[in-house]
Amino acid sequence: MATDPQMREASIRPARLWFGLLAAAIAWGSLGVIETLIVWRTCMSQNQFGGGNADQGPRAICFGIALILLVTGIVGGATSYRSWRRLSTQSKFMDALATERREFMALLGVFVSVTLGMGMIWLSLPPIIIHICERAK
Repeated sequence: MATDPQMREASIRPARLWFGLLAAAIAWGSLGVIETLIVWRTCMSQNQFGGGNADQGPRAICFGIALILLVTGIVGGATSYRSWRRLSTQSKFMDALATERREFMALLGVFVSVTLGMGMIWLSLPPIIIHICERAK
């Protein structure tokens, strides 16, 4: 008969652990690439590197994509946190030791999601404040 820790570990699929660990990282990288492509396409096609005014569509698209990818990172972090709660014997998050591989992956997913989530927020703020082609100079 399986013991309680073995049952908890069996209830967490590897795909869930990998999603929690990689969702924010992939979203963060995708945000940087997509924003660069949008800026390049918008500013090069309209010759806006001289400081002219482009339409607001690309700015809205950048912000919308940033929100979608931020939500993806948050879902990855929540998935990692729920996985950690199932796997950990600690009751407090600050007391986490993560002695086993699965518990470590879940805890690392939480940290990656928090740090890269903040990075996505900081990366998505300039297009709101600064004109998209001015920022590209």
